[in-house]
Amino acid sequence: MSKEKLQSHAVQTTGHAWDGDLQEYNNPLPRWWVWAFYLTIVFALVYWVLYPAWPLGKGYTTGIAKVTYVNSKGETVTTHWNTRADLMAEMNAAAKAQKPYYDKIAALPLEQIAKDPELNSFVISAGKQLFGDNCAACHQAGGQGVVGLFPNLTDDDWLYGGTLEKIQETITYGRRGFMPAFGSVFTPEQIDQLANYVLSLSGEKVDAVKAQAGNALFHSMDAMCFYCHGDDAKGRQDVGAPNLTDKIWLWAKVPAADTPEKKVEAVKTVITQGLGKGVMPAWKDRLKPEQIKLLAVYVHELGGGK
Repeated sequence: MSKEKLQSHAVQTTGHAWDGDLQEYNNPLPRWWVWAFYLTIVFALVYWVLYPAWPLGKGYTTGIAKVTYVNSKGETVTTHWNTRADLMAEMNAAAKAQKPYYDKIAALPLEQIAKDPELNSFVISAGKQLFGDNCAACHQAGGQGVVGLFPNLTDDDWLYGGTLEKIQETITYGRRGFMPAFGSVFTPEQIDQLANYVLSLSGEKVDAVKAQAGNALFHSMDAMCFYCHGDDAKGRQDVGAPNLTDKIWLWAKVPAADTPEKKVEAVKTVITQGLGKGVMPAWKDRLKPEQIKLLAVYVHELGGGK
């Protein structure tokens, strides 16, 4: 290779030299990198003009970009761009897209909503969001509830009824469950007998003698447990009294107990202390009627509806 060609392939220097042979190479940045850098500067300048960017005294530059949305009072609001206003605008757009479906839901009976394939798809998607925003905090995201606090909505055990109409009624007006405390009414022995009887109803291992005595007490005029739970102990949906003959436990933490003794103690706790925390708020003033109808169908479809 000629000397001229070798020099053309050699790395060029800036012409500066130190100590005779220490030179500074001339390695310019890649052209694409330089242009990308310039573009970031242009982007920043445009962003500063359009959107809130710089502190300014007690305020900040708001930019020239605007957002228009309808607030909760039905008023049209136009303001500078910000994340809250942008979210409200997106929610307005979503509500507008959903309106034809909600109009159809409002006009149809519950049974027809559940049978309509197109509406059923909407119920699943919109119902999941409504349930997550308003119900999941208590009943959990999948509706499985929490033993001792909130009912499971995926089984077929319903305190007040699992039909579409009853679920709609429950969501609309709420529920307030109550069971009196018997700790000061019965002796510890009697409470022990009642607990054994209640557990025997669902096939749990109990003391047969105590269970027999508990049976008599359960159906006596002294305890009157049968008045709410029924002579057959299968509960009364008109007062929200649970079925005691299945293995579904809402208030007594029997499933978490790993010995027969602990199961008895779990039931004794409920009998002794009673229940006053079975409260579900009414949603008629928080949700629109068509949203409640949609939620009723969604909850019914979770698997436990009747």
